[in-house]
This record gives sequence, C-alpha cells and structure tokens, in this order.
Amino acid sequence: MPSSQVRDLRQLLLHRHKLVTIRARVKNELQHLCLNQGVQRKHRLWTRAGQQMLRELPLRPWAGRRREDLLQLLAMLDQQIEPLDQAVKAEALQDKMERLLQTQPGVGPITALAYVLTMGDVSRFPRGKQVASYLGLIPREHSSGGRQRLGAISKQGNRMLRMLLVEAAQTTVRLDPEFRKEYLHRCHSKPKAVAKVAAARKLAIRLYWMLRTQQPYPAVVRIESSPRVPLVGAS
Repeated sequence: MPSSQVRDLRQLLLHRHKLVTIRARVKNELQHLCLNQGVQRKHRLWTRAGQQMLRELPLRPWAGRRREDLLQLLAMLDQQIEPLDQAVKAEALQDKMERLLQTQPGVGPITALAYVLTMGDVSRFPRGKQVASYLGLIPREHSSGGRQRLGAISKQGNRMLRMLLVEAAQTTVRLDPEFRKEYLHRCHSKPKAVAKVAAARKLAIRLYWMLRTQQPYPAVVRIESSPRVPLVGAS
C-alpha cells in the first residue's frame, strides 16, 4: 500500500492534470472563435502577437463577451497551474529515482514523478512486458482456432500516466535517434496513432529498466536489449 505522502503527491499530479485539461478546452474554444472569423493561427495564437490579434479581432457583442470570459478563465488557470508546476519540479529534484528517469531525453519532471508514484517498487514486475500490461499499453487479444487477432490497447491502469507517456514519447522521438528510427519505420506500415502508442510502450519499458538496474540513459539502452539483465540486488 502506498504511504500517505505518496497518496498526497498523487493528488498534486491529479489536480494539475485536471486543471491542464480544462485549460486545453478553453484554448480550443478560443481557437474556434478565431476559425469562425476565418483566422487560423494554431499554436501561434498563444504568442504575444497572437494574443494581441485575438483581443483586437472584431466580434459581435455576445461573441466578444465570450472571448473576454474565456481569456479571463485562461489567465486564472495559468495562475493556478504555475505553482503546481513548480511543486512538481521541486519534488522531482528531491528524489534520486525521478532524477534518474529524467536522464532519458523527452522525460521531464511531471512524467518522471508520475511514473515513480504510479509504479511503486518496480521489482514486483519480473519483465518489461508486464509493465506495459499494467499500464494498458498492450493490445487486446481475440484469438480462436489457432488464429491470433490483436485489437486496440487495453487501456487498463492509470490513464493519466498513459497519456503522459504518449506525450513524452513524441518528444523522445525527436531527441532520441533510436526511437526516431523505430518510430518512422513503424509509420510506414501502421497508422501514426499506433506508432505513437508503440513508442510510449517502449518508453515505459525503458524507464522500468532504468529503475531496475539503476542505470541512466544511455547506458540502459544496451541493457534493455540484453536477454539476461543483471538486476540490482539479485543473487
């Protein structure tokens, strides 16, 4: 059973996650307002120039009221999320396990903290495949009559950590040459969404081996591919 401190830190991550989800919805509503006026800025809408353009966009009275309310809500959410981000970074710096995970390109303090708090003692998982199953990152199987049929991922386990791993994997693909090579190869034969989930699964297993062997990136790259991994504390 997790300690009271671990459960409280999970509340920190969950609270931040809920607020970020609400902020994303508010941003989507502001994007829709711009699209209705024939303006498409995407991520550039959140730059200083984009914000200025949004405020000066000529709108009808009620559309303008909606814009102002959404902008005020966005500013309030930013103000609430900022101290939570700082708290997560402070916690991630204090724990050696979380600092170890952050040596992997693409993994920041939020993903590292969520992984450690969710997985707990990783020695309870004999293999990386069981970690992927625990996080719901393996496909469902519907096999009969000697025919194997694989469906979508099971999506069991912690939904927030699974989402964080998918986001982190997209950054890892850009920063880690091995990840990028495997991801691009899979994109040739599979939909991009499938390739993203596969990258998240690989990242989750790599983080598992980092904790099991206490080896940082890039030393763990060699270890995770070995069929016989010398585990810390093993006789």
